[in-house]
Amino acid sequence: MRHVRSQKEFTMNQLFKMAFRDLGRNKRRSILSALAVTMGSILLLFMAATIRGEMQGAMKNSIRLQTGHLQIRASSYDESKNSLAWEDLIQDPDQVIEQLKTLPQVVAATPRLMASGILSLGDESKGLSVIGLDPDATANEVFRQGVIAGEFLTADDREGILIGKPLADKFGLNVGDRANLLINTSDGDVEEQLFTIRGIYSTKTPYYDENTVFMPLAKAQAIAHTENHASLVFVLLQNQEQAGPVAAALAGSNYQIKTWQQLNELTTQLEDFANAFMYIFYLIILGITATVVTNTLVMAVYERTREIGILSAIGMKGRQIMAQYLTEATLLATGGVLGGLVLGGLLVAYIGRVGFSIPATSAYTGILMGERIYPYLTASDAIGLTVAAYIVTLIASLYPAAMAARMEPVEALHAQ
Repeated sequence: MRHVRSQKEFTMNQLFKMAFRDLGRNKRRSILSALAVTMGSILLLFMAATIRGEMQGAMKNSIRLQTGHLQIRASSYDESKNSLAWEDLIQDPDQVIEQLKTLPQVVAATPRLMASGILSLGDESKGLSVIGLDPDATANEVFRQGVIAGEFLTADDREGILIGKPLADKFGLNVGDRANLLINTSDGDVEEQLFTIRGIYSTKTPYYDENTVFMPLAKAQAIAHTENHASLVFVLLQNQEQAGPVAAALAGSNYQIKTWQQLNELTTQLEDFANAFMYIFYLIILGITATVVTNTLVMAVYERTREIGILSAIGMKGRQIMAQYLTEATLLATGGVLGGLVLGGLLVAYIGRVGFSIPATSAYTGILMGERIYPYLTASDAIGLTVAAYIVTLIASLYPAAMAARMEPVEALHAQ
């Protein structure tokens, strides 16, 4: 048994030695093949991390700016209509907030009034969302911190609004300028008023900043004729996993309870679509990598045809010849995948810290893409994609390995 075991170990050692030697015969081609696997692995990791980071960033933006972890609404409220009819609004939202504050999971809860409006200046106009908010609420601190010019709103301000930087740039507005704002009201009419630009903000989310104007809640209620009513109560929790249990605890109320998952179905669907679409690119990259590896080993088979004949003539079996070429592929795959994992990980770590911008992301309607994308690589993505690259490389070597194993010794020995 010891003799058989040592003979098997010697055979494996010989296979690796022969594989190293054969790969070293044409170092340039071998290095290029390993680099092809490395580059393929890097691209796979970077593309996966980019999609993950983009969608993760969009979800975070949506939660902190638009949906919160939970929203409390009137049972008849329809978000798509932005209805301001009293029966579609929450009466006395402060009472609801006091009840929410008794829950230990709730970090912040604040009322918001959502209205449709048109900002006009001279011959230019733009439809947008007008949000009435409590300037002193903790949940609205993100907007206070985002002020880049002027000042944030105050609760008793009756003539000031806060606009986003893209909107200010589009209209050429600065702090202190005045613009006309038309807002729909609870009775179906439209109110119009000349407002002063108190401040300009940036949440680094171009679509949101260009299409959202803020005013104090009291002023929004007054101009929309919705005194002491709100469209919703915006709720932030200690962590997003608590949304389901808290929603279940509030289920007995006479309100709609919407979780962040329900409010961000479009983002989730886009992520699923993007992942499915990216599989096509993954297959293309893996296919190119497999072609390079196959080409390398096929060339090696043709160059060593006489050698294969000699090995067969002295007693090496077909499966051993095949194992030799599979060992070469294993070495190429191991070096390439490890190189891709290290370099790809470093690339994602660096770009994930500084980010990169894609101007087209601001055009996604309803999806709150940020100005910059920060790739994020998960362990499952890294392991799954590197294993896929490794397996595809080995599969690509089966054809040249089988071709070498099936060669007839006599024909191989007479090959030129």
